[in-house]
Parts: sequence; structure tokens; C-alpha cells
Amino acid sequence: MSRPAVRVADAALRRDELWAAATAVADEVAGASVVAVHGSASLRTVVGIVGCLLAGVPVVPVPADAGPRERAHILADSKAELWLGDPPANADRPDAGGPDLTVATIDPARRSSASHPDPDPSTTAMIMYTSGTTGAPKGVVISRRAIASCLDGLADAWAWTADDVLVHGLPLFHVHGLVLGVLGALRVGSPLVHTGRPRPAEYAAAAEQHGGSLFFGVPTVWSRVCDEPAAAAALDRARLLVSGSAPLPVPVADRLRSLTGLVPVERYGMTESLITVAVRSDGERRPGWVGQALPAVETRLRPLPDTGDAPTATGPAGDAESIGELQVRGGSLFDGYLGLADVTAASWTPDGWFRTGDAAVIDSAGWHRIVGRTSVDLIKSGGYRIGAGEVEAALLAHPAITEAAVVGVPDPDLGQRIVAYVVGDGTAQVDPVAVADFVASQLSVHKRPREVRVVDDLPRNAMGKVQKKLLTAS
Repeated sequence: MSRPAVRVADAALRRDELWAAATAVADEVAGASVVAVHGSASLRTVVGIVGCLLAGVPVVPVPADAGPRERAHILADSKAELWLGDPPANADRPDAGGPDLTVATIDPARRSSASHPDPDPSTTAMIMYTSGTTGAPKGVVISRRAIASCLDGLADAWAWTADDVLVHGLPLFHVHGLVLGVLGALRVGSPLVHTGRPRPAEYAAAAEQHGGSLFFGVPTVWSRVCDEPAAAAALDRARLLVSGSAPLPVPVADRLRSLTGLVPVERYGMTESLITVAVRSDGERRPGWVGQALPAVETRLRPLPDTGDAPTATGPAGDAESIGELQVRGGSLFDGYLGLADVTAASWTPDGWFRTGDAAVIDSAGWHRIVGRTSVDLIKSGGYRIGAGEVEAALLAHPAITEAAVVGVPDPDLGQRIVAYVVGDGTAQVDPVAVADFVASQLSVHKRPREVRVVDDLPRNAMGKVQKKLLTAS
């Protein structure tokens, strides 16, 4: 008997069973304009998503932890006709989706042998919603062709084949966990073991029981793996670890190397572009650097907002110090924001490049380092332009600090002053002055935090990204 193609916690389906169950969903949704799927970490979600794709119906993955207001916005904005999965909480309330929303369950035990014509590659596969940090979440329209281009590029970069067994426990409503972690495995043909949640013990068990060779995680996951040496030891048989969705701290990379002999490869992307830059499995590891452009992608740097200084690709003498706005183009780019023609147009340059809104540097070999969002991570202090990411990396090298976030706050003298929020490791009291001095000893003096605020934890979203706007609002 063939091995399962997908396993989520204790539920599993072989590839033929998955296709038959998904075809039963396709039979039900065929002809719908848009279908929303409850993005829980379950086999039902996988079956529902694949069923919509087989039917050629645009699917909207709805975050499993979405509150009534967010869920109502997504359902109304996408004009979803059908909800697949567990009924939305308080579905009889207008702000929860409304009483007219048709709800259908997903039964992985159902089977259908019907056939559905292959949809055109240019048609919409998914409408994925942004996190809404700059207003209401926007619907990102992603074509089937874009997903295929991204996944084929990553399969090449990571030597990802059907011989691999992919393991992860990431949410099934984001690019990382859903597009890469489910559709990538299905496209390549490698079995997927989803652990339900990304706990170190479950990752270790998947390595031992199912032969996991390729592991996906966010920095928080890898940090927790390091805190459980027994679990980390089980990963020494893995072929490749992948880290994404946030920068991997150098200390975490170093600890993983000592515990497993492996350093995760990093990659860069966003909902609008999918993955555009990645470290190759056979390439060097540079913690803090996210690699080179994928084969079907081009990247460039252009002047940052409110400055006319045009960065070069390598910076002075190839030191990769010149910061610019990262712009990309290629096969994995989205088709636009749903119903927002003006916003879509403003996101592209006249010559056809997507403005990522991220500040970055590129070295002479085409390696990329992401400094952060131009809106919150580029600090202009005392005439200097400082990337928050560089200061955060220096902070995380301090032996008493486990987490760090750096922001710029208004300052009447400097324009902005650098403020660092740090979480200590609990072994000793963190001395803010000593921490600031430590950064000054690692970087240029002007990059020294003017304030260091010790906090119990940092606010993060479901993918582990720090919500800096919540820090500055507190």
C-alpha cells in the first residue's frame, strides 16, 4: 500500500484518496464564483482547498483565528458565495458573515470519481488577505500560474523532490504554510506531515516516525527547538531546514548548527509576490541574508522614498551597505488587489516592477539582506538612515537577550531616535545602558539605541512577525 500523501495530526490520506475526496468537494463547488475555506490546521482544510483548485474556483483561505470583524470583512470583500468548513462562530450576526452565507461541511471520507477540466493557468487560484497593518486587509489575487512558478523555483533552489518528506506545523491560511507547505508538497509529490502545531516534540517525532527530511519553520519555532536539545537531536537526520516569515537571529542559527549540524536556509517573499528570493540548498549559509533571486524572478533597488540617492547594487567597494527599496518582477507576482484598482496601480512602477515596500541591500553576488519595511523599519536619525534589522541582529547577539524589536520614535533633536524593546533570557537582569553600549561596540556609534526598554514579550502575529505598531502605540 502506498504511503500517505498528506497527514495532519492523526488523520491521513493517500494521494488517490485525497484526489477522490477533493473531487467530491469540486463537484459541490463547481460553478461558484468564490469560495471561502476555514483555514484550520486540519485534513478538512487541505481537502477543501484542493477541491476548489480542482474545480477552478477561486478560494479564500480564512484565518482560523480571525475575529468576527475581520472574518466579516474578508467574506464581504471577496463576495464569497459559500463557506467550507466548521460554521463561523455566531454566524447569525451580520458582523460574522451574515445569515445568508451558505455553509457546507468538508468530509474527507467522501469520494468522487468525476473529472473536471483543467483550468486555464491564468485564472485566479486564491484570494489571500493581507494582515491589515495599514488599514483593512486587502485581497491579493493570485493566479494558478504564479503559484506554479513560485513552487517550481523553490523545488529547483532546494533540490526538493518526491523523495523528500516535508514536515511543518504552520498555519494553513498563509503563503508559508499553505502555498509552500501544502501545494508545494503536492506539486513536487513529496509526502506532507503536518504536526497540527509547530512544537519541537512533534517535529522530532515526525523525523523519527515518518522520515522527515525537509522541515519548515519560523524563527520562533527554531528558537524553541534549540531550547529542547533532545528534539533538536532528532533533526540531525534531516536534509534541509527552512526558516521564513521573519529574519532568523544569528544566535539561533549558531545554536542549531551546534545541536543538529544544520543551519536553516532563509527565503524572502510576501503575499503579493509569493517567494522571490531564496538561499539554495547547495549554497552557503549567511544568517541574516535571504539568498538570491529565483530563476523566474528579477530584483532591483531603487531610491528610498523622500530621497534622491540612488543605491548601487553592491554599495561602496562591494560592501553591500547601500540601502534601497526592493522592487521585483517575475512569474510569481500577483494580479492585483481585489476591487482596488488605484491601490494596485500605485504598487507598480511605470516600467513594470512591483514596489515591495521593503528596504534592502544587495551584494556583488546577488545576495539580498532585508533591512525591513520602509514604513516602520527605516529609521532616520541625526541625518543617518538606519535599518532596524541590523540593530536587532546586534541586540540578539547579546547573551542575555532572546528577543528584540527596534523602532524609530519622533525626536525634536534627531528627527527620530532609536528605541529598542528587548526580552531577557531570565538568567539575569538586563541592564539597558550595558545593552546600548554593546550595540555601539558592534555597529557604528550612531546606530546605538537611545532607549532600551525591557519587556516580558513582544506582540506577534500568527506567523511570528513582531507587530511594531502595537509597540509604538503602547
